[in-house]
Amino acid sequence: MKLLSFTTSKGLSYGVKTEQGIVDVKATAEAAGLPVSQNIQELISKGEAGRRELEAVLSATAAIVQEGEFQYAPAVQNPGKIICVGANYKAHAEEANMTAPEYPIYFAKFANSLAAHEEEVVLPEFVDQGDYEVELVAVIGEQTHQVTQEQALAKVYGYATGNDLSARKQQFRSNQWMFGKAIDGFAPIGPYLVTAEEVADPQNLTLSCWVNGELRQHANTKDMIFPIAEIISDLSQIMTLEPGDVIYTGTPEGVILGMEEPVWLKPGDEIACEVEGLGRLENRLIAVKSREEKEQAVSL
Repeated sequence: MKLLSFTTSKGLSYGVKTEQGIVDVKATAEAAGLPVSQNIQELISKGEAGRRELEAVLSATAAIVQEGEFQYAPAVQNPGKIICVGANYKAHAEEANMTAPEYPIYFAKFANSLAAHEEEVVLPEFVDQGDYEVELVAVIGEQTHQVTQEQALAKVYGYATGNDLSARKQQFRSNQWMFGKAIDGFAPIGPYLVTAEEVADPQNLTLSCWVNGELRQHANTKDMIFPIAEIISDLSQIMTLEPGDVIYTGTPEGVILGMEEPVWLKPGDEIACEVEGLGRLENRLIAVKSREEKEQAVSL
C-alpha cells in the first residue's frame, strides 16, 4: 500500500492511494463506525493488528479525496529516532574528498527537521552552502534489537523518498555533522510511505534528484557501501529500534559539494527527489520571512 499523511479542515488525517483517489482512512472509519488508528505512527505501532484494522476500513464504502485537494504532511510525523547514514556511496564519498568508510557513519536528525511533500522549506540566513541529497528512507515496523542481517529487512514497515538537506559549512565545522544537518525542515520525506511488501528489492531502486528541472543525481541503491540490512543489523546491536523509527540510508554522487564550481542552493530553488516506485518529493526553498511578512500572515 501507498500510505500518506495530510491535513484537511478537520485536522491531520491519513490515507491510502488507490486508482480512484485517496481513501481518507479516518473519515471512512468514522462513517462506517469502525475503530481506526489516529495516525500512521499509531498504525505502525499496532503491527498486524493495525493492518487488519486498516483492511477492514478499506473494505467499507470509502470517503475519497483527490491529491491537490489537501496539504501533505510528512509521511511519518513523530518518530522516536531519525538516523542518517553518511558517505554510503563510494562515488559520493570520493566527490566529498573522503575515503570510503570502513564502518557506517551515523548522525541524527530530529522531528523538527521533518518536512512534507510540497512544503516550503526555509533556508536560514546563516546557510550559504545549502545542498541536497536524495535518499531511500526505511521506516522500522517492529521493535528491533540485536538482529542479524538476514532478519533485518523483515523489520521494515515501509520505504519512502527522502531529501537530506545539508548546510555544508556548518556540517564540517567539526567532525560531528549534526549542526549542519538537524536544521528545521531539513528532512523532507514523502509523499508516500510504501509498505515493504510492495518493494521487491530495496537494493535495486533508481534514485534521482533535480534542481529547477536540471537532473543532478541519478544512481541506484545497489551502489550502497553498506546495504540496508547491514545498517539495521548494525544499529540494532547498540540500540533498540522502535516502530516508526526512520533511517535515511545515504545519497549517491552529484551533490553540490562535489562540483568544481559549486553554486549553492538559494531561496526560490525547487528540488525534486524521486526513488523508483516510492514517489516524487518536491520542495521549494524560501528565505526567512521578515517580521512584517510574519505579522501579515498572522493577520490573514
